[in-house]
Amino acid sequence: MLKSKFVIMPIGPQVRRLFGPYEHQIAELYRRFFIDLDNFAQLMHEWVPEAKTILEVGCGEGAMTERIVRAYPSASVTAIDITPKAGRLYRGNPAAVTFRQETVEAAASREPASFDLVVLCDVIHHVPVDLRPSVLSAIRRALATNGTLVFKDWAISSTPVHWLCNFSDRYLTGDDVTYYTTSSLEKMLTDSFGPGAIRQIKTVPPWRNNVAFLVQSPQTGENK
Repeated sequence: MLKSKFVIMPIGPQVRRLFGPYEHQIAELYRRFFIDLDNFAQLMHEWVPEAKTILEVGCGEGAMTERIVRAYPSASVTAIDITPKAGRLYRGNPAAVTFRQETVEAAASREPASFDLVVLCDVIHHVPVDLRPSVLSAIRRALATNGTLVFKDWAISSTPVHWLCNFSDRYLTGDDVTYYTTSSLEKMLTDSFGPGAIRQIKTVPPWRNNVAFLVQSPQTGENK
């Protein structure tokens, strides 16, 4: 039996190519409407003042990677994404980060229990729902003992800005995105990392939809 499925064709890549050499600046302005990444990086550094080895999961074209490298200039940073364009718009020190096209499951198998800090920023709502537990389980395996996950995602709300974010994610990226409420995100992380793993929860400007979690499980680094 043939199964038909409505496919959303992303318009983002075509539009962004029109900006030519100004693509990085335009992308930064667009992203800033939804989230202040500099504020998030500052919060992350307050939560985790020092880290020697960092894994960024779902780095995209490198916007958050730039902030991670600036916040932790002495750290060894690995940034991964399943897209072949990982780090395409990165404008930081090229010697400070290694970009890889791979899944987090592959990274966890390659370097188990190796990372002091894992960053997962605005990724999970792009991941198919049935694959989300596998992603979080792999992150747990990749974390060193007493390592830390800084997790941030966009939470559902009945507001115009959420409708705009949903439209943007679906039609600019073409992904079949699914969002959670803040309480559902909290449950998902607790299910993966254990009771008491969430140490702090804060919002990131400019919208309260940007919810960040500090996660540190006593079993971090062990296979679940």
